[in-house]
Amino acid sequence: MKTRLLFITSVALLVLAGCKNTNNQTNTDMNNNEPLKEVAGRKNFGAAHALMTTPQPCVMIATWDKDHTPDVMMAAWAGQYDHNQIVVSMSKHKTTENLELTGAFTVSFADERTVAESDYFGLVSGHQVPDKVAKAGFTVTPSPNVDAPIINEYPLTLECKVVSWADGILVGEVVNMSADERILTDGKVDLGKLKPIVFDAAAMSYRAIGEEVGKAWGAGKKFTE
Repeated sequence: MKTRLLFITSVALLVLAGCKNTNNQTNTDMNNNEPLKEVAGRKNFGAAHALMTTPQPCVMIATWDKDHTPDVMMAAWAGQYDHNQIVVSMSKHKTTENLELTGAFTVSFADERTVAESDYFGLVSGHQVPDKVAKAGFTVTPSPNVDAPIINEYPLTLECKVVSWADGILVGEVVNMSADERILTDGKVDLGKLKPIVFDAAAMSYRAIGEEVGKAWGAGKKFTE
């Protein structure tokens, strides 16, 4: 229960993909079928449109299968659970089978350079295309810390051990983070160089991030002076 609550409050990435709105869906409270009240100056979408926070991260989860063939999937319903743990919501499929087999996975972050390949990994199941990593032209290196592959083309990777997997919620412990030198500035990961992409559920598209617009724990200080 704690895991589910923290997941919902920290990332709440529960998108009802492909849902088509009707007037009843848009204007009715799904819990009690009572008409929703209009919010002044705004358009109501109702609960049926989407329960989400947006934008959503495009995290790439890599695992080995029983034949030691690498598999990668894209997940958008993911976030940080603790200082050294991450959480991902996913249904049961090829990746979860691999997780049960190895107890480990890596997480990388799709970027501007890998939009097509990353989208492909989300479109195609490893059950139907076991060699989809190779088909995308990507290569792997076995992680030296966990029983999972590192996708060489993704410059930032977390090596993780499975803490728990139940009720569609995966919690992983990050044992190491490694980054390519090309995305570092003064020894730190530079998102301006990484240029990770995020999933825009409203437009069903990917958007790049990276521009710095203010300093954390600094931009708001003008209101404290």
